[in-house]
Amino acid sequence: MTSKPHGAGGISIHAVDVARGVPAAGLGIVLRRIDPDDGIIAQGHCAENGHFVHSVSDGFGVTSGVYEVTFKVAAFYQASDLPLPDPPFLTEPVFRFGIDRVSEHFHLPFKFTPWGFSLFRGGA
Repeated sequence: MTSKPHGAGGISIHAVDVARGVPAAGLGIVLRRIDPDDGIIAQGHCAENGHFVHSVSDGFGVTSGVYEVTFKVAAFYQASDLPLPDPPFLTEPVFRFGIDRVSEHFHLPFKFTPWGFSLFRGGA
């Protein structure tokens, strides 16, 4: 695990499947920093409450730079009882964002359906 910078705010993600009105338990997520260096800093699945539980939420591994988060939406729905077209319309949406003030917390509320998504910087 990368050490936590002094005063790092972290990156948290909360995903909700609004097509069914439930937290997105099991949604796959890959978070990578792409600039100044490229590499995955967190990956895994959302917990039962839809939160991505990882040490990046507490600031571990978070530095100033450009980040990209990928949400495995098609795989999430393919593992559920919700039918999808073949191929699915929304497969793996990517959201790219920058962090300049490492001391601030960056919360990403991700709301989605098989047809679209909403994502923004939530409460700091």
